[in-house]
Amino acid sequence: MLDRLYHQHMASPQSFGRNALFASTAQVAVRVYSERRKIATVAAGVLALALGYHVVFGQNGLIGYEQKRQDAKTLDGELNNLQRENEQLKGHVDRLQSDPNAIEHQAREELHYTRPGEVIYALPATTNTRKQPDAAKQ
Repeated sequence: MLDRLYHQHMASPQSFGRNALFASTAQVAVRVYSERRKIATVAAGVLALALGYHVVFGQNGLIGYEQKRQDAKTLDGELNNLQRENEQLKGHVDRLQSDPNAIEHQAREELHYTRPGEVIYALPATTNTRKQPDAAKQ
């Protein structure tokens, strides 16, 4: 279409300057029109690369997804540990509320209570009395 328009304009008798300007503009238009497939292919390639980059490195891309999956796995493990600890503490509270032997055991351990006539012997904490050789003397 542009090619036909270009040839019609060049055939009409007009001033040489206008013909030269129109000719150069028409040649650019014809070249762009003929190169449109290459331009479209390059544009589609750039768009595909940008989309691929966003899919992998974007805010919710594959790397972000993998990080969130690892975080969820870690939090699930912590949740399971806390639920297990919570169940143990509930069992301990139930025993303390209902079992007199558990209450006595807790009082003896934490508060150092004794029964009448009992004596508690407190042993000193064990210390390492052996001297270790200095590394500087060797």
